[in-house]
Amino acid sequence: MSTATDTPAQHGLAAHSHGAGTEPDGRTKGALDRFASFDVEAHPVPRGREEDWRFTPMNRLRGLHDDAPLDGSDYTVQVDADPRVTAASIGADDTRKGTSTYVPVDRPSARAWASAEKIFAVDIPRDEVIEQPVVIRLTGTSAERGAAAHLVVTAGRHSKSVVVIEYDGSSSFVENVEVVAEDGAELTVVAVQDWADDAVHLAHHHVHVGRDATVKHAVITFGGDLVRTGTTLNYAGPGGSATLLGLYYVDAGQHIENRLVVDHNTPNATSDVEYKGALQGKKAHAVWIGDVLIRKEALGINTYELNRNLVLTDGARADSVPNLEIETGEIEGAGHASATGRFDDEQLFYLQARGIPADIARKLVVRGFFASLINRIGVPEITERLMTTVERELAVVEAMTADDGA
Repeated sequence: MSTATDTPAQHGLAAHSHGAGTEPDGRTKGALDRFASFDVEAHPVPRGREEDWRFTPMNRLRGLHDDAPLDGSDYTVQVDADPRVTAASIGADDTRKGTSTYVPVDRPSARAWASAEKIFAVDIPRDEVIEQPVVIRLTGTSAERGAAAHLVVTAGRHSKSVVVIEYDGSSSFVENVEVVAEDGAELTVVAVQDWADDAVHLAHHHVHVGRDATVKHAVITFGGDLVRTGTTLNYAGPGGSATLLGLYYVDAGQHIENRLVVDHNTPNATSDVEYKGALQGKKAHAVWIGDVLIRKEALGINTYELNRNLVLTDGARADSVPNLEIETGEIEGAGHASATGRFDDEQLFYLQARGIPADIARKLVVRGFFASLINRIGVPEITERLMTTVERELAVVEAMTADDGA
């Protein structure tokens, strides 16, 4: 067994944890200790001193974490799907709700669970191969009132499918997304958060990986004033394989936060986490927290998590905290890596020395930084659009650079 930050390091311990935070009362808290409840009032209102909230600017949450009304319905939903796929609103008490095994781990998630009047359910029939991606487009029309939503995506046994969730417009939004891949299913879920500049989005995704199922889950974040996404994942049986991918581009004043917990609760499963982000402008802030839990029963598992941040201008900040909590040494491997660095001037000089203008050279470097991850997502229908959006964001930093040089 080995773990790594940027270079491998031997631990030789059957159980260990590192990177766990400290609560206001001084006690150490790891991801295994997370409190979960459907009862909203069982979750105290976070104040920003808690480990799970210490990076989040609480004064920008518009009370979504407290008791602001969640009675807004200022958004529209459109669906484009193969006729074999069922996609429809269902009652909040439908039995499909909760099939992912998720129990809310914080107050906003519990509030969304309790307040969503309807659930939007996407069901992929068992044994079907769906070539056309299911596309769900949610467009917010106002950020003045808080809104709650709940989405359940279920991939039937031995099915194969792709689901893309797109967010844009203005909103103050809390939601839960449950993803269930039944035994032997192959499922890709991609959430693209391209909100307007005034949007606040608190989301929790929970992924439940069936026996011998393969799941790819990706969170792409470009827009919004504050976007915080929690992702949890566990397994229904041995043989499950999970890939968690993320891309974020943070502009001046934006706060984008991703928190992940991968719970290896069964033997012979794998997980691979890779998140990459770029930051530009004053007070651009990215937060990535990655927890991997390896329980005593998780024999023979293999896991790795990676976070990379590219800082393009002064005034931007990235916080990156990878954690491992290991209760057994009988595993194939477990490691993590994290790095935050400035734009590589040597690469830029190399390209300029070969006659490539500075603005084009900068685009090439950043495209190269993101290209491998976008290719791993593996959804051709959105690949070029993601690269186009990256270049749109790059145009902002080019304008900033030109102003500074003027």
